[in-house]
Amino acid sequence: MFRRISPAKWQETIVRLSLVEDIGAGDITSQLTIPAGLQARGMIVCHADGVLAGIEVCGKVFRTVDRYLQFRPLVTDGKKIRDGTRVALVSGACRSILAAERTALNFLCRLSGIATLTARYVKAVAGTRARILDTRKTTPGWRALEKYAVRCGGGYNHRMGLYDMVLIKDNHVAAVGSLAEALRRTQRSQFPVEVEVKTLAQLREALQAGARLVMLDNMNLAQMRRAVELARGRAKLEASGGMTLKRVRRVARTGVDYISVGALTHSAPALDLSLELTV
Repeated sequence: MFRRISPAKWQETIVRLSLVEDIGAGDITSQLTIPAGLQARGMIVCHADGVLAGIEVCGKVFRTVDRYLQFRPLVTDGKKIRDGTRVALVSGACRSILAAERTALNFLCRLSGIATLTARYVKAVAGTRARILDTRKTTPGWRALEKYAVRCGGGYNHRMGLYDMVLIKDNHVAAVGSLAEALRRTQRSQFPVEVEVKTLAQLREALQAGARLVMLDNMNLAQMRRAVELARGRAKLEASGGMTLKRVRRVARTGVDYISVGALTHSAPALDLSLELTV
């Protein structure tokens, strides 16, 4: 239906669209105040503890604005950083550095914020069997980047889109009449199949129909513990809905295999990073 493009091409497209959005016909402030030949150096510095993600796309922004800019990462993605950590150096034409600055930092701060929040969830469930998953609740156009940031934080990606996994939800069931019928229609699928259930009765129906992966939607802790008993040796379980850092460890201790957290990508606060310029 829609033609997919490679991750590299997608990243290039997003960077260029973001620069068009911000720079437009030109950075009029720098054109009026900065001499055309002035050279400068910029240091990207972190102002809070966190996990870095997005250093490659950050550098791509600077090089897209001016291919002569020199960008040198000092920290790799997935590494823990602290307040005061120097993350990267950029040098070259001062006008170019300033034109790229905001867009580059927008990518780096946003993606590092996702990685940081993900790492907190991963730490919260440490010692349990549960893995932290993301969802499709991502910023339009940024999905590949945001899901990459989840991986940098130690989390795992759920499906990337509608094209790489079957996920039977309540509206699919309503459309065909029953959960069992929806599952029957996916028997020859070449993709992984998961079914969402809201009650233990639905879980029993799904297990009887041969489901091997089941999402427990907004169940309470007692229901999840019972679901784990029912599904043991028959299917893996994913807990979903209303996950918070305060609650996630209690959910993990019920014995579920996966916990999906929409907040990783739709509510992560940006990590505080800035560019300090010297000429």
